[in-house]
Order: sequence, then C-alpha cells, then structure tokens
Amino acid sequence: MPWMLSNEKPIYLQLINQIKLQILAGSYECGDRFPTVRELAAEASVNPNTMQKALAALEQEGLLVGSRTSGRTVTTDQSLIQSMRKDLADQELEHFRHALSELGFSDEEILAYIMKEYQL
Repeated sequence: MPWMLSNEKPIYLQLINQIKLQILAGSYECGDRFPTVRELAAEASVNPNTMQKALAALEQEGLLVGSRTSGRTVTTDQSLIQSMRKDLADQELEHFRHALSELGFSDEEILAYIMKEYQL
C-alpha cells in the first residue's frame, strides 16, 4: 500500500488512519494474517516503534487481534467493521455538507446537487 505521510500531524495517527481505512475498505479480509511490525515499518519507512504504537491502537479499537504466537490478524467481527464503516461514512458526509454549507449551499441545494450529479 502506498503510504502518504506528512508533517502536519503525528506519524502514528496517520498510520492508524491509513491502516484502518485499508481494513474497512476490504483490502484485508476478516481473519487475514496481518503483516508484521517490521514489514510494515520498512514498507512505510518509519521506526518500528512508531508502527507498533499504531498497531497497538488498532488492537485497542478491536480491528486487529494480537496473539503472542501467531502475530496479528484482522478481526472476524463483521458487525464491528460495518459499524466503523458507517461511522467513517457519516464523518465524511458531515465534512462534505459543512464544506458546501460554507460555500452558501442550503441542505436542500446540496441534496438536489447530489441527486443531479448521480442521476438519482
């Protein structure tokens, strides 16, 4: 996966967001073995400790499941993934609505615009 990291916010937070997006988008299937810290750190050109911090946070969220003997796997909890996908979609939609509102669009105009663009 191409890593897009910037100096605008902490690297580990960017790693969390990018890995989470990959899992929620289905790039990693439920129950798949997840790459090791060292593999991912080398791929992203970051310190392994930084990657470990990101993966630990994703374990805390429940997206990754760690095992001392077999490494990490992607959760098999489909309801968790669907819930997180919905939450992320809601956030993105709210950002979109807010941006168009700042341009002077009313909610009705935003809806009409979307319906017209997507021919709904």
